[in-house]
Amino acid sequence: MSGDQLDLKIRELAARDLPLAAAILREAVRVPEDFVDLAPDQGGDPLCGLSNHEGPRLKGLMKAIIDHKAVARPEDVGIDAFGNLVWTVQDPSDGIPAAQKKVIYLDGHSDTVRALRPNWHAKTGGGLDPYKGITDAAKIDRSFLRKELGWLPPDAEWQHLLFGRGSADQLAGVVSQVLATRILLELAPLGALKGVIIRSYATVAEEDNDGCGPKYIVDKVLPGAPAELIPDVVVLTEGTGDAVKGALGIYRGQRGRMQIEVNVHGKSCHGSMPWMGLNPLEYAGAILHEAAKAYEARDGFLDDPFLGHGTRTASWANLSTPSDCAVPERFVFRFDRRLTVGETPEQAVADIERLQAVADARAAGLSVDISVPDYSDPTWVGYQATNPQIYPGWATPEDHPALQAVIESYKRVVTPEIEDGERQGGRLRKQPRVDRWIFSTDGVGFPVRVEDQRIPVTPAKRWVTSGAVKHPPMFGFGAGIEQNTHKIGECVDLRELQHAIAVLARFPSIFAAM
Repeated sequence: MSGDQLDLKIRELAARDLPLAAAILREAVRVPEDFVDLAPDQGGDPLCGLSNHEGPRLKGLMKAIIDHKAVARPEDVGIDAFGNLVWTVQDPSDGIPAAQKKVIYLDGHSDTVRALRPNWHAKTGGGLDPYKGITDAAKIDRSFLRKELGWLPPDAEWQHLLFGRGSADQLAGVVSQVLATRILLELAPLGALKGVIIRSYATVAEEDNDGCGPKYIVDKVLPGAPAELIPDVVVLTEGTGDAVKGALGIYRGQRGRMQIEVNVHGKSCHGSMPWMGLNPLEYAGAILHEAAKAYEARDGFLDDPFLGHGTRTASWANLSTPSDCAVPERFVFRFDRRLTVGETPEQAVADIERLQAVADARAAGLSVDISVPDYSDPTWVGYQATNPQIYPGWATPEDHPALQAVIESYKRVVTPEIEDGERQGGRLRKQPRVDRWIFSTDGVGFPVRVEDQRIPVTPAKRWVTSGAVKHPPMFGFGAGIEQNTHKIGECVDLRELQHAIAVLARFPSIFAAM
């Protein structure tokens, strides 16, 4: 079959399978409802669907993968030791040895942030539910949603929207992987899988511990692995839409991220005689204020023309106090620090150490410990990954063959479907847009130190070296507007989902030919 014919066939099948994709996505969003209101002794889990509580959702997705023939055999899908769902497709009859095939990883995380169900009901007018989506369209406060979310199409197009926690971040991405592998298998006789191995992952715990699913693969699966396991490219299906620039961008990088924990330990006493104590809350307040002012002045922060400037914001706190009428004993808080090109975790910690408010607290007799916390919560299958909460940034050069292949894929299966003319806001664009993420993704789990030789990466894999790290070429392509995620009223436009499926199904054969 010619390339033009394969383009047309993939576009047809993506449109055909959109109702199925919507049904699988709707169920993936809904499934926590069966568990969150039940007591644990009745099989319930109030955290179902969140990081380290993805089991029911992954089991449902695995059943869908088998039932809808997104794998050739049931044994081609399973749960790995970390808890990730992984399925593999290839064409064993294409005449190409496995070691010579290009290995394509599809990656999307399966956990979500908290649903905040009462807030959804109260603030949307009672017509939206984070698990069920629209329950009463007439009750929805659309003006609230337009203020809350980054982008919504006009009311007349709302039949294309699927609402619910995780719809945009990132369950639509995982579902696009399922339908893409289904289409790839269907079109394997026409060359859609020739020369490639697809390893598709629905990872866990990304929201709490960015990239920990891929990091498990990098640390435990790839060292000493044969060529047919080592990725030639990683496709991250996190949402790549922007409320201003348009839907379905092709994202080739992101800043790094880390957590910085500040533990201020004072001396507790009765609130009526504060001179008897050392108040960690008040001294920490001075540290937070000075840190905020330093960020506003960009003191200690670098900028990068592509990835943007580094950021820092207070993101979490815990107060240890005997009562609300006492001087507290201890106050612990964290900064979320985004690292751009040239910034290091060591310098980011040192920037907090050098604050005058830190010196003042210590001079007054309080202890101030500044550190990078470890993440140690076990995954839903009990695997405990203890790692510092440092997540490196990455960027793939725009001239890399993987980027050129996805740009070509977009032009072949999306561009013909989009009307001519200027398109504003978060609408689909006729021409591909190459950009970068603002937030973090699973991509942070793939970089390794340049000197790390445990993974046998040949030059043919064309991994990218960036400063002190190397990583497989990566890019993002996924349904969902970035500014709509983690918000009340989160939703995804199913028209984006259709085209995401088409690009994921077209990319492998184009990449294999490069």
